[in-house]
Formats: sequence, structure tokens, C-alpha cells
Amino acid sequence: MTQTMAVGSPRRRLVVVAMCFLAILADGYDLGIYGATLPTLLKGSGWDMGPALAGAIGSYTLVGMMVGYLLAGPITDRVGRRPILVAGIAWFSVGSGICALATGPGFFGAARFFTGIGLGLVVPSAIALGVEFAPRGRHQIYNGLLLTGYAVGGVGAALAGLFLVPHLGWRGPYWVGAAFLLAVPVVAALVPESVGHLTARGRLAEAGKIAARYGLYQPEAVAADKRASRSWVAGLRDVFQRRYRRATVLFFIASACGTLLLYGLNTWLPQLMREAGYPLGSSLEFLLLYQAGSVAGLIAGALLADRVGPKPVVVPYFLVAVVCLLLLAQPLGVPVLMMAVILTGLGTSATQSLIDGYIAVYYPASSRASALGVTLGFGRVGAIAGPSIAGWVLAAGVGFQWNFYAFAIPALVGAIAISAMPRRRATDQLADDGISTAVINPGVTR
Repeated sequence: MTQTMAVGSPRRRLVVVAMCFLAILADGYDLGIYGATLPTLLKGSGWDMGPALAGAIGSYTLVGMMVGYLLAGPITDRVGRRPILVAGIAWFSVGSGICALATGPGFFGAARFFTGIGLGLVVPSAIALGVEFAPRGRHQIYNGLLLTGYAVGGVGAALAGLFLVPHLGWRGPYWVGAAFLLAVPVVAALVPESVGHLTARGRLAEAGKIAARYGLYQPEAVAADKRASRSWVAGLRDVFQRRYRRATVLFFIASACGTLLLYGLNTWLPQLMREAGYPLGSSLEFLLLYQAGSVAGLIAGALLADRVGPKPVVVPYFLVAVVCLLLLAQPLGVPVLMMAVILTGLGTSATQSLIDGYIAVYYPASSRASALGVTLGFGRVGAIAGPSIAGWVLAAGVGFQWNFYAFAIPALVGAIAISAMPRRRATDQLADDGISTAVINPGVTR
């Protein structure tokens, strides 16, 4: 298959990446506000919530996300990335507003489940579009920058917990989440449809216009002839075909471990630090340090991944998480404690974002959204378990230290899973990927 490079403005491509970043930032904020408001919900909501119920509500959000992920992949491969991205932002924004209106834990838990569906719809489309429109040969770093939106949104959630909750109560941060509805028309106006998707559906004239406007590679018509007749389940079949089957299973395991750490710690870190004797303000400051470590670690990791591939970066990051989680269970001086929290953010939140990027460049463009949706969807089993496990451990009264011990185990399992990932041959990607032909360099283990 031959390809031609359309002449277009690189700045327009960066605008698309920026809009995808905004979508993931909003997603990260909405996900992070539960952890930032949890200490107040436990003590000041008047709902008589205990740790076990609080952990279950945290898991409801992730159940909704799992539903959203599983729906997003095949639907976006069928109807396009852009409509699902826009719909997902609107969905979770409305959900955040419903959370702010909750009158009890049952209402609140149902609203968090509803919100989670919208959060899950956004990510596969945002990642797929971000990879497609990123500058050629710089997919890992741009994907890494894109996914820092999670941590930046988490920082915003922690700041909302610090500055809004004392004045507006726990509902204030959720009203801010609802305000992301204002971004919907902006994203709809500035984000085009995927050229790869349009070509695969045989809509060559539309694909050609967008390729020319944004300076993208456009596959020849033969690729469209090959893909246009595919049913929406074809992307799912690609993910489980023989050459990808082992990798898909390993991505399931690694994503489950990564999301268990990410969502378990995002939900419970402030409360765990309160259990360790720190006041509410200080515990939220630890959440800020955690998110700062995630941002720094993701940018550094993405730069390294562009040079050496994701695998040699993700494995050490997981191992850093193991060491730091074991340290957090011990009495530490303040400087060492702060550094351990920062490196925990690097080894958990940043690691999961790098796994997302790894998945995006491992599979061909024609099934990329399905691969992201399915692997991240099933991987959310860990995300669902993370908040509940921490709640159960706290409710058992065995000491907050045991939460950190429990979190260290999946970090080790994740490192083993990525270590076993088979090498991705560059020729496999080039066979039917008309957008990101430079993602995989010969000789680099992906």
C-alpha cells in the first residue's frame, strides 16, 4: 500500500491534540474529585458513610467507566471518533451536576455510575485522535503530553478540594465538573473526524479534505476497499487474532494492575494520610504531590519511550511503585515521605498513562479504538477493585499500612506482565496503518 503526504498546517494538528488534552483533563478532574471530597463526605455529609460504603461508591464510578470503555471501542470504530468524544464530554459533565444534587449515598452512587459511563466514552477516542494527529515520529511524547491531562485534571481536583470545599462544601467541586459542558461546542467545532476512520469506511472525499487541511498521510483507495465492508465487530476480531492474542491478554493484566493502583490511590490517598495523622489540608497536599509526580513521570517517560520504546520504561516505573509503596507503610521523615509520594505518582498514575499509549501504538489504526476500548475496559476490573479493597482494609481496622502493602502486589504483577510482552514487528504496523507509519522503528522493542 502506498501513501501520499498532504500539505497542511501542523498548527491545526496541534489544535486537535490540544482539544483531546482538554477532554482528558476534564475526565481526570471529574474522576479525581471523589478522592478530593471523600474525607468531607465521610465526616461532614451527614450520610453516615463508612469506609466500606465509600469504597463501593468509588468502585461504582469505575464500573460505569468499564461500561463506557467497552461501548466506546466498537462504536467509535463504527460511527467515528469525533461524535463519541463530544458525547462523552457532555455525558460526564451532566453526571457531575447530578452528583452535586445528590441527597444521599444511594443517589450519589448512582450518579457516579452514570458519570463513569461518560468518562469511559471519552478516553479511547481522545487517545486514538491524539495519536493520529500527533506529528510524525513523535507519537509517544505527544501521547504522553496528552495523557498528562489526567494528572493535570487531578491537580485541579485536589485544588478544588483545598479551596472550594471549606467555603462551598463537598458539592462545590462537582459543580465545577458540570461546567465542562461549556467545552462541548468548542471541541465539536475544532476536532475533525479521523482520516483513518473515514478511509476505512470508504468516505475518501471527506478523508482527502481533512488530510489536506491537517497535513496527514492518506492511505490509497485500496485500503478503503479492504476496510469499508468490515462490520463493527472486525476491530474486536483484530484484537483477538493469533498474532495479538498474547499481547491482548498481557495488556488486560497490566491495565488491571495499573488501574487498581491509579484509582485506588486517587480515591484513598488523602484519607490514608489522614489515618496516618495528617490534617485534611496536609492530606490533600499529598494528593497534589502525587499528581505532580504523575505529570513529571509521564513527560519523562514519554520522551524515553520515543527513543527506546514503551516496554523498557513501563517495567522500571512499576518497580519504582513497588519500592515506594512499601516505603509509605513505614515511619518516614517529611522530606523522604514527600519524595516517596511523588515517586509513587510516577510509578502508578504515570505508568498507567504510558500503558494507554503503548496500546495505542501496538495495534493497527483500523482497530486502535477497539483495542483501547477492549483492553482498557477489561482492565478496569482492577480499577473497580482498587477503591473497594482499600475501603475493606480500612474497615477491618488492621492499620492503614496494610493498604500500601496490598497496593505493592499489583505493581509487581504489572511489571511481570509488561516484561512478558511480545515484540511488535514494524512490518505488522505498516501493513495497514496509514496514519502513524513512523510510530514503530525497526529494531526497537515495543
